Amino acid sequence: MIYSFHHFYYWLRGGVESGMAYRAKIFRQLGLDARFVFATTFPNGNIQRETERLGFLDLEVLWLYGFFSDCRVSPVTYTLGQLEESFGEEPFINSQEGRAVKYQFPHTNSYCIAELADDTKECVWSVVWISHGCLMRKDYYTYCRIYSEYFTPCQGQARLYLRRFFNENGTVAYEEVMGDESVAEDVVLYKFPDGLVYSREELVGAMMLRLQLTSEDVVLIDGEPGKIDRAAFIQNAYPAKVGFILHSNHFITYGEEHIRWYGIYEYALSHPEKIDFYIASTEAQSSLLRAQFLQYKGIAPRVETIPVAGLDMLRFPAKARRKHSLLTAGRLAKDKRTDWIVRAVAEARKEVADISLDIYGEGSGEAQLKELIEELGCSDYVHLCGFQKLDNLYQQYEAYVSASYGETFGVTLLEAIGSGLAVVGFDLPYGMQVFVEDGENGYRIGHESVQELARGIVRLFTEADLDAFRQKSYTKAKYYLMEEVGKRWQAVLSQEESSCCLSVIR
Repeated sequence: MIYSFHHFYYWLRGGVESGMAYRAKIFRQLGLDARFVFATTFPNGNIQRETERLGFLDLEVLWLYGFFSDCRVSPVTYTLGQLEESFGEEPFINSQEGRAVKYQFPHTNSYCIAELADDTKECVWSVVWISHGCLMRKDYYTYCRIYSEYFTPCQGQARLYLRRFFNENGTVAYEEVMGDESVAEDVVLYKFPDGLVYSREELVGAMMLRLQLTSEDVVLIDGEPGKIDRAAFIQNAYPAKVGFILHSNHFITYGEEHIRWYGIYEYALSHPEKIDFYIASTEAQSSLLRAQFLQYKGIAPRVETIPVAGLDMLRFPAKARRKHSLLTAGRLAKDKRTDWIVRAVAEARKEVADISLDIYGEGSGEAQLKELIEELGCSDYVHLCGFQKLDNLYQQYEAYVSASYGETFGVTLLEAIGSGLAVVGFDLPYGMQVFVEDGENGYRIGHESVQELARGIVRLFTEADLDAFRQKSYTKAKYYLMEEVGKRWQAVLSQEESSCCLSVIR
């Protein structure tokens, strides 16, 4: 069995998650059994919906917090009728506004609000319970109640002090007890029927112990916090073979004698004896990592190059592309510099009068982008489109634009050239340098500024031979078809080298 572990303290739909979804598809095509383990904390909605939207099958997904109960990963099917039955004989008055259904109980000082899973079905994702004006409990459902959160008033706010996870029959599987954050941060205790677990990292270890890993299994790690006491996957993977996957730049600074690894990679890169193979998405990064291991540690561990994503096919438009149309996609976060793109498009509009930009993605920067679009008065040609599957959308556009600080691979860049788009972005490793030949299928801009990005966009739509650019993009994308990426995975997984046999350079 192959287990891929995702270990971040927050939920994202970004490059790491998209890369894992591509890997799931590749493993399916290769006939390999794989499970994708999300040890992330709690997403805003049902994790099944989040992973399904990325392309995972339910049976492929394991969620750390649901792993210890017998509740399976599932869509939300628990109905308002079932919720109302749980009230017993208690009379209630209900009203609905959008996805919120409020239940008031006339003979008490309590009420609850049920949040529906979507706008059309009567399926309940969560229920918030209020008593005497205070938040007391939140219940979460799929086909049954999967867990509840309990709160207590503290200095005018509701403090979460307990999560209780349930089995299908309603019995308690285990509890998560929170400590006082004012005394110590991230203090938590897990109470199981047969014992206690004293940290989140120990919970990961308990999960991996229950997986009963053998030497025939492979553990793939998509980054985890780098502190020694938090390298839970690596420390609990034995005797399985361990592969560590790099999704971003792997170092911060380096000099003649020392290198400072990037935080989430620190433990894995500092302890190559525990890793059977490393995987980078580009040969440029693989070559650099090999050279750094040789220079700073005098060793030559296995470093393989496998693109984090692959294309199932090249996609061609069914009708003419929208003239002078741009898109960008990804997390709406500071490091993506989407605000630069908005400003650059507004500037380019002065010379290309019908230019347009669609922005796909979600994230913490969404509110700021809305304000910027309003400030610049460009809402008629710059649109926030939310998170969507883009497979059949890319080919409607003429070009893709990026302003990211850097892309280790750039899944959206690959998807863009796989649909024949020209690309404009800054000349940064590794994605732009891998997918864009300057002047042949786009422009790599050397000087990072809004003005230079705007000039690149104008140049693309006023000087470039877009037909030739499209053909070049399709040609480059052929190298990343699923079949080719699958061959690389087969080659890596079939090798039997052990991390205890590192080559030492003397």
